[in-house]
Amino acid sequence: MSENSEKSSLEDFPFSFRTYKNGSVSVFYKEREVTILKGKNAENFLSKVESRDDLQAQMVMAKITGNFKRGNERQAKIKSEKVKK
Repeated sequence: MSENSEKSSLEDFPFSFRTYKNGSVSVFYKEREVTILKGKNAENFLSKVESRDDLQAQMVMAKITGNFKRGNERQAKIKSEKVKK
C-alpha cells in the first residue's frame, strides 16, 4: 500500500481511544475495542498521541493495534540461484 493510500484510509479517522481512571487506555478501530494498554505502554502511547496532529495520531494508533498495512506482508521470496563454475 502506498503512503498516499495509507493516509486516505486514515483520513476517515477510524481509530479512537479512551483513557480510564486507573491509567489504562483502550484503543478502538471503527468503534470496536482492539487493544488495551496499561502502565508504561499507556503512558508512552498518550505522550505520542497528544504531541501529534489528528492524522499522525491515527497513524500511531494504527501501528499500536497492528491494523496497519505496510505493503510487504506477503511478498514472494526470491530464491537466488547459485552458479556453478
